[in-house]
Amino acid sequence: MIETGLQVDETLQAAVALCRAEDWERGLPLLVELAQSGSELPGVALSYLGYGVAARRRRVREGRDLCRRAAASDFYQPEVLYNLARVEVLAKNRREAVKALETGLQLDPQHRGLNRLKKEIGVRRLPVLGFLSRDNPLNRFLGRIRHSLKS
Repeated sequence: MIETGLQVDETLQAAVALCRAEDWERGLPLLVELAQSGSELPGVALSYLGYGVAARRRRVREGRDLCRRAAASDFYQPEVLYNLARVEVLAKNRREAVKALETGLQLDPQHRGLNRLKKEIGVRRLPVLGFLSRDNPLNRFLGRIRHSLKS
């Protein structure tokens, strides 16, 4: 049981460090305990809680809501946007994941996690003919040709 403000701060720092190190078995329960105790979690901790809930406990919708809340309050933190992007990938919401990645990379172009995830999911190129939709048969045909020429 966490009782004092100092204990909350120490537990919070330890929990985030464990989650950053991918030690979810120890980090996630600490974040859950802090959240249940009524402690106001900062955006970074809230984003790790959201990702942990989505990835480890398979409650993707709840995790996405937590990450979105974190991103709304700490929109200037690349780490928060990284966790949001990871949750959006789990939710199979590629468009929102790419949006979070792009925003995070504008804040920190060297962020390892954001760059790795961007490479992992890939980012679509613009349609060949911008005035037509991406799904237009002509754009699809020209896109295939462009791709074969680049390969």
